[in-house]
Amino acid sequence: MNEYLQCSPEVEAALFEGRPVIALESTIISHGMPYPQNVETALACQRIARENGAVPATCAILGGKLCAGLTEKQIDCLGRSGLAVIKASRRDIPLLLAQGLDGATTVAATMIIAQLAGISVFATGGIGGVHRGAEHTMDISADLEELANTPVCVVCAGAKSILDLGLTLEYLETRGVPVIGYRTNVLPAFFTATSPFPLQWRAESPKEIADAIAAAKALGYQGGMLVANPIPADWSMDEAVISAAIENALIEAEESGISGKAVTPFLLAKIKDLTGGKSLASNIELVYNNVRLAAQISCQIPDSRFQKV
Repeated sequence: MNEYLQCSPEVEAALFEGRPVIALESTIISHGMPYPQNVETALACQRIARENGAVPATCAILGGKLCAGLTEKQIDCLGRSGLAVIKASRRDIPLLLAQGLDGATTVAATMIIAQLAGISVFATGGIGGVHRGAEHTMDISADLEELANTPVCVVCAGAKSILDLGLTLEYLETRGVPVIGYRTNVLPAFFTATSPFPLQWRAESPKEIADAIAAAKALGYQGGMLVANPIPADWSMDEAVISAAIENALIEAEESGISGKAVTPFLLAKIKDLTGGKSLASNIELVYNNVRLAAQISCQIPDSRFQKV
């Protein structure tokens, strides 16, 4: 067991016994949604995971420890603290551990904790990616590099629609990351199920994805894979409406000098305001949809037991 890793008793027992476990991130709690919806959503994700046969391991950095499995009290604390909690990606982990600080984990940091704990599947909302204008700013999310290097399957609703989806997909292809559309032939655009960007691979069942995970593990693949799970049709937003909201939010971000890791939470908050709160409702539902699928995939993996790092 890594000295910095701390699994909850429930997660530890499930991993030891080879029962399905899925990782969940904590940036969505502190940076992705307002209180109390953030806490309500995180607790509902845990409930949905259990209803679909998997033990939820919500991940965060607390007191300089990499935690896999949070209590309701810990989740509420992250939710109330909100933006005061450091948004932690790969680059932040050593400093947070050394200084005994707290951090809400991004996709990249959650993948690292999941891999250390021995968790193969992780559910999130949308991954980070190549930002619009990256040819000038070089603003590319660390999530993409983590997918290329860490053997965890990430279930998402595509890349966040504020990003350049075409370049994000090209980057993943260049880094050799398998991208599998779950019952879709295109990369979903987070708030909308459709996009003009086709995918090479499609899966019709959780078992197909679980078999791919097992094959990659047997081969000793170092990288992960991405499962693109479209937002449910009832919650998919009008493409024209969401595109207009994104464009307006991007203009305001540029005029306000917003940059770096502050961009995504700023844009999501502005889009929520511009859509009258509809984007937040859609965001919550797509997360639930991803947790459900991740749990179903985890239940189909032939043997989820393997040695912790």
